[in-house]
Amino acid sequence: AEARQRLPASAPPPALAPASTPELTEESEKYLYPLGGHWVLQGPSPRNYSLRATSRSAVAAVQPAHRTLTHSCNIMSVPESKYLSPVWRDGLFNDRVVFVTGGAGTICSMQTRALVRLGANACIIGRSEGKTEEAAKDIATVRPGAKVIGIGGCDVRKVESLQAAADRCVRELGAIDFVIAGAAGNFVVSLDGMSPNAFKAVMDIDVLGTFNTIKATMPHLLRSPTPRILFISATFHYTGMPMQAHVSAAKAAVDSLMASVALEYGPRGVQSNVIAPGAIAGTEGAARLMSSEEEAVRAYEAGIPSGRIGTVRDVADATVYLLSEAGTYVNGQVIAVDGAAWRRQGAVSMGTDKSMQYPNFLLGDDISKNIKDTRKPKL
Repeated sequence: AEARQRLPASAPPPALAPASTPELTEESEKYLYPLGGHWVLQGPSPRNYSLRATSRSAVAAVQPAHRTLTHSCNIMSVPESKYLSPVWRDGLFNDRVVFVTGGAGTICSMQTRALVRLGANACIIGRSEGKTEEAAKDIATVRPGAKVIGIGGCDVRKVESLQAAADRCVRELGAIDFVIAGAAGNFVVSLDGMSPNAFKAVMDIDVLGTFNTIKATMPHLLRSPTPRILFISATFHYTGMPMQAHVSAAKAAVDSLMASVALEYGPRGVQSNVIAPGAIAGTEGAARLMSSEEEAVRAYEAGIPSGRIGTVRDVADATVYLLSEAGTYVNGQVIAVDGAAWRRQGAVSMGTDKSMQYPNFLLGDDISKNIKDTRKPKL
């Protein structure tokens, strides 16, 4: 029943929110996302509410952000509909092994969960031993017989640490067929406020860590009949983004490394691509970078050409496609999973009246009346 089960009768009921707090509604329910083995309610603005529970039925009401409710029970915490579309065939990745850096993070854990659900076994890598091992155990619940190893205490900045993790993965699971390089660092800071050490920290994790991941896993990938490596990037560097110069520089380098892998290892059968998520609801990145004002979030969402903020399922589905046989001929590409959001930079500044917001001025019967100093279109 995809974790819609009721709590055991013996379990204490979850604490209720204060009377002044709005109840969980159908509208707010779409902002309910899995994170680290729990349900997290974050929405409609990512920082407005935060509620943790291990099943949907344990979510009784919306809690203010400064209060966190945790209700423990042995119920699978993430329904399949949250991380995987129903179009994929069971057993799609049988006998395949995926190696994931940053595998306990919100996005990478959902990518891994989707692959394991479809037959793969997995090895997830992280700095925190407890968080990584807990995430591995949780992911393994999606399929009977699934093998998911959590290797904590791994520093992607040190190639020998990654080599030891890759060797253990092969020793215990037999191979590495897919790699997802998702370890990353981020914080919000201006160029004026950023120290050289802060800039170096992000470059070391994102760029050096990605290079080290390639070095540590490529010897194993080349032994696989289906060698695929997928890098997790961003879209900031396409147009630039304030307070994210360090991340923009790092992700531009990641994209470049991906292209080099495609060119150098493509002739040896390796498929190399980037997934660049946009704003993904329920993630640490969205909570850090998006406004805490509901009106601002709604305005941002309205400005996305696809009409909504992304979900972890959007990223997981793109991952399944690229790692499946259907994506075999897609190589050396950056796949932005953002609803075309990054392309709206020019669309919102093309001389519309101040009262008009993208995409509203495009949706009427007579577009020309919404544009300043223009002529009516001729057929």
